[in-house]
Amino acid sequence: MPVQIGGSVHDFSDPTGFLSDCHRRIEMFLGSLEAVAEVVDHPLTEESRRGLEAALRYFGESAPKHNADEEESLFPRMRRIRDHKFESAVAKLGKLEEEHRWAASLHAEVEQLGTIYLSGKTLSPTEVESFREVVSGLASLYREHIRVEEEVVFPAAARLLSRDEQAAIGKEMAARRSVKVPGR
Repeated sequence: MPVQIGGSVHDFSDPTGFLSDCHRRIEMFLGSLEAVAEVVDHPLTEESRRGLEAALRYFGESAPKHNADEEESLFPRMRRIRDHKFESAVAKLGKLEEEHRWAASLHAEVEQLGTIYLSGKTLSPTEVESFREVVSGLASLYREHIRVEEEVVFPAAARLLSRDEQAAIGKEMAARRSVKVPGR
Protein backbone atom coordinates (compact mmCIF):
# COMPACT_ATOMS: atom_id res chain seq x y z
CA MET A 1 0.00 0.00 0.00
CA PRO A 2 1.51 3.36 -0.95
CA VAL A 3 2.29 5.91 1.70
CA GLN A 4 0.08 8.97 1.28
CA ILE A 5 1.96 12.22 1.49
CA GLY A 6 -0.47 14.96 0.59
CA GLY A 7 -2.78 14.93 -2.39
CA SER A 8 -4.45 11.89 -3.83
CA VAL A 9 -3.00 8.44 -3.97
CA HIS A 10 -3.27 6.40 -7.15
CA ASP A 11 -3.39 2.64 -7.26
CA PHE A 12 -2.02 0.13 -9.74
CA SER A 13 -4.96 0.72 -12.12
CA ASP A 14 -3.33 4.07 -12.94
CA PRO A 15 0.37 3.23 -13.38
CA THR A 16 1.56 6.71 -14.33
CA GLY A 17 -0.45 8.23 -11.48
CA PHE A 18 1.15 5.71 -9.13
CA LEU A 19 4.60 6.64 -10.46
CA SER A 20 3.81 10.34 -9.93
CA ASP A 21 2.87 9.55 -6.33
CA CYS A 22 6.28 7.87 -6.01
CA HIS A 23 7.83 11.11 -7.23
CA ARG A 24 6.19 12.98 -4.37
CA ARG A 25 7.78 10.50 -1.93
CA ILE A 26 11.14 10.86 -3.67
CA GLU A 27 10.90 14.63 -3.27
CA MET A 28 9.97 14.27 0.40
CA PHE A 29 12.91 11.95 1.16
CA LEU A 30 15.27 14.15 -0.84
CA GLY A 31 14.14 16.98 1.44
CA SER A 32 15.13 14.82 4.40
CA LEU A 33 18.56 14.23 2.89
CA GLU A 34 18.97 17.95 2.19
CA ALA A 35 18.06 18.75 5.81
CA VAL A 36 20.65 16.26 7.06
CA ALA A 37 23.24 17.68 4.64
CA GLU A 38 22.84 21.08 6.31
CA VAL A 39 23.82 19.67 9.72
CA VAL A 40 26.02 16.70 8.80
CA ASP A 41 29.04 18.51 10.23
CA HIS A 42 27.39 18.52 13.70
CA PRO A 43 26.73 15.65 16.09
CA LEU A 44 23.82 13.46 15.05
CA THR A 45 20.46 14.42 16.58
CA GLU A 46 17.49 12.10 16.98
CA GLU A 47 15.58 14.07 14.34
CA SER A 48 18.45 13.77 11.86
CA ARG A 49 18.79 10.07 12.65
CA ARG A 50 15.11 9.40 11.94
CA GLY A 51 15.14 11.42 8.74
CA LEU A 52 18.33 9.87 7.42
CA GLU A 53 17.32 6.31 8.30
CA ALA A 54 13.93 6.76 6.61
CA ALA A 55 15.47 8.29 3.49
CA LEU A 56 18.16 5.61 3.19
CA ARG A 57 15.54 2.89 3.67
CA TYR A 58 13.23 4.42 1.06
CA PHE A 59 15.93 4.91 -1.56
CA GLY A 60 17.36 1.44 -0.86
CA GLU A 61 14.07 -0.45 -1.03
CA SER A 62 11.52 1.53 -3.01
CA ALA A 63 13.52 3.47 -5.59
CA PRO A 64 14.79 0.30 -7.33
CA LYS A 65 11.18 -0.89 -7.72
CA HIS A 66 10.21 2.49 -9.17
CA ASN A 67 13.06 2.28 -11.68
CA ALA A 68 12.05 -1.27 -12.61
CA ASP A 69 8.44 -0.13 -13.06
CA GLU A 70 9.66 2.32 -15.66
CA GLU A 71 12.48 0.38 -17.31
CA GLU A 72 10.88 -3.08 -17.36
CA SER A 73 7.19 -2.26 -17.73
CA LEU A 74 6.43 1.26 -18.98
CA PHE A 75 9.33 2.22 -21.25
CA PRO A 76 9.46 -1.03 -23.31
CA ARG A 77 5.76 -0.74 -24.13
CA MET A 78 6.18 2.88 -25.13
CA ARG A 79 9.07 1.97 -27.42
CA ARG A 80 7.01 -0.70 -29.21
CA ILE A 81 4.37 1.78 -30.34
CA ARG A 82 5.30 3.65 -33.49
CA ASP A 83 3.43 6.92 -33.52
CA HIS A 84 5.12 10.07 -34.78
CA LYS A 85 3.08 12.19 -32.31
CA PHE A 86 4.97 10.58 -29.43
CA GLU A 87 8.48 10.34 -30.88
CA SER A 88 9.80 13.15 -28.68
CA ALA A 89 8.59 11.40 -25.53
CA VAL A 90 10.02 8.04 -26.59
CA ALA A 91 13.32 9.72 -27.51
CA LYS A 92 13.76 10.80 -23.88
CA LEU A 93 13.56 7.28 -22.43
CA GLY A 94 17.24 6.38 -22.94
CA LYS A 95 18.41 9.47 -21.09
CA LEU A 96 15.98 8.75 -18.25
CA GLU A 97 17.39 5.22 -17.95
CA GLU A 98 20.93 6.64 -17.84
CA GLU A 99 19.82 9.01 -15.08
CA HIS A 100 18.49 6.04 -13.07
CA ARG A 101 21.96 4.48 -13.17
CA TRP A 102 23.64 7.77 -12.31
CA ALA A 103 21.26 8.29 -9.38
CA ALA A 104 21.98 4.74 -8.15
CA SER A 105 25.71 5.52 -7.97
CA LEU A 106 25.01 8.75 -6.07
CA HIS A 107 22.68 6.89 -3.69
CA ALA A 108 25.45 4.37 -3.01
CA GLU A 109 27.73 7.20 -1.91
CA VAL A 110 25.01 8.75 0.27
CA GLU A 111 24.37 5.31 1.79
CA GLN A 112 28.07 4.83 2.59
CA LEU A 113 28.54 8.25 4.17
CA GLY A 114 25.13 8.19 5.83
CA THR A 115 25.91 4.85 7.45
CA ILE A 116 29.12 6.26 8.89
CA TYR A 117 27.22 9.27 10.24
CA LEU A 118 24.48 7.05 11.70
CA SER A 119 27.13 4.98 13.51
CA GLY A 120 27.93 8.04 15.60
CA LYS A 121 31.26 8.72 13.97
CA THR A 122 32.15 12.25 12.95
CA LEU A 123 32.54 12.70 9.23
CA SER A 124 35.80 14.25 8.09
CA PRO A 125 35.60 17.67 6.41
CA THR A 126 36.12 15.92 3.06
CA GLU A 127 33.30 13.46 3.80
CA VAL A 128 30.99 16.30 4.91
CA GLU A 129 31.65 18.15 1.66
CA SER A 130 31.17 14.98 -0.36
CA PHE A 131 27.86 14.20 1.37
CA ARG A 132 26.61 17.72 0.68
CA GLU A 133 27.73 17.67 -2.96
CA VAL A 134 26.20 14.27 -3.65
CA VAL A 135 22.87 15.19 -2.03
CA SER A 136 22.82 18.43 -3.99
CA GLY A 137 23.58 16.51 -7.17
CA LEU A 138 20.78 14.05 -6.47
CA ALA A 139 18.30 16.84 -5.84
CA SER A 140 19.26 18.57 -9.07
CA LEU A 141 19.13 15.35 -11.08
CA TYR A 142 15.73 14.36 -9.71
CA ARG A 143 14.18 17.80 -10.25
CA GLU A 144 14.78 17.64 -14.00
CA HIS A 145 14.19 13.90 -14.25
CA ILE A 146 10.80 14.13 -12.55
CA ARG A 147 9.85 17.17 -14.63
CA VAL A 148 10.52 15.33 -17.90
CA GLU A 149 8.66 12.24 -16.79
CA GLU A 150 5.63 14.12 -15.51
CA GLU A 151 5.38 16.74 -18.27
CA VAL A 152 6.36 14.63 -21.28
CA VAL A 153 6.60 10.87 -20.72
CA PHE A 154 3.66 10.10 -18.42
CA PRO A 155 1.10 12.15 -20.37
CA ALA A 156 2.27 10.47 -23.59
CA ALA A 157 2.01 7.03 -21.96
CA ALA A 158 -1.49 7.76 -20.68
CA ARG A 159 -2.59 8.65 -24.23
CA LEU A 160 -0.47 6.06 -26.06
CA LEU A 161 -1.04 2.87 -24.09
CA SER A 162 -4.28 0.91 -24.23
CA ARG A 163 -6.25 0.09 -21.10
CA ASP A 164 -5.04 -3.50 -21.36
CA GLU A 165 -1.40 -2.37 -21.54
CA GLN A 166 -1.89 -0.06 -18.57
CA ALA A 167 -3.54 -2.89 -16.63
CA ALA A 168 -0.61 -5.20 -17.44
CA ILE A 169 1.85 -2.54 -16.27
CA GLY A 170 -0.11 -2.10 -13.04
CA LYS A 171 -0.13 -5.85 -12.46
CA GLU A 172 3.65 -6.03 -12.96
CA MET A 173 4.15 -3.09 -10.59
CA ALA A 174 2.00 -4.78 -7.95
CA ALA A 175 3.93 -8.05 -8.35
CA ARG A 176 7.21 -6.20 -7.69
CA ARG A 177 5.73 -5.21 -4.35
CA SER A 178 4.12 -8.61 -3.68
CA VAL A 179 0.67 -7.02 -3.79
CA LYS A 180 -2.28 -8.91 -5.24
CA VAL A 181 -4.39 -6.77 -7.55
CA PRO A 182 -8.09 -7.45 -6.95
CA GLY A 183 -10.12 -8.67 -9.90
CA ARG A 184 -7.15 -9.64 -12.04
